[in-house]
Amino acid sequence: MSTPTPDETRSADDHCTPDALLHTAPAKNITPEDYVMAAGRDVNPKNLAWARRKMEKEGPTAVERLLP
Repeated sequence: MSTPTPDETRSADDHCTPDALLHTAPAKNITPEDYVMAAGRDVNPKNLAWARRKMEKEGPTAVERLLP
């Protein structure tokens, strides 16, 4: 007895999600609060200052380095 392949075990209405729908670019208007939360940190004045520095140094794509 052989193991069924994934295609053999899928139901008729089961389908793969296109790659373009799985990956999206972050919004253009990321705030320091967004950056802090994406980093998994608490939103507080110290972390907001850190986020502002990182965003100024790394530019508008800084949050992309945090997110998969």
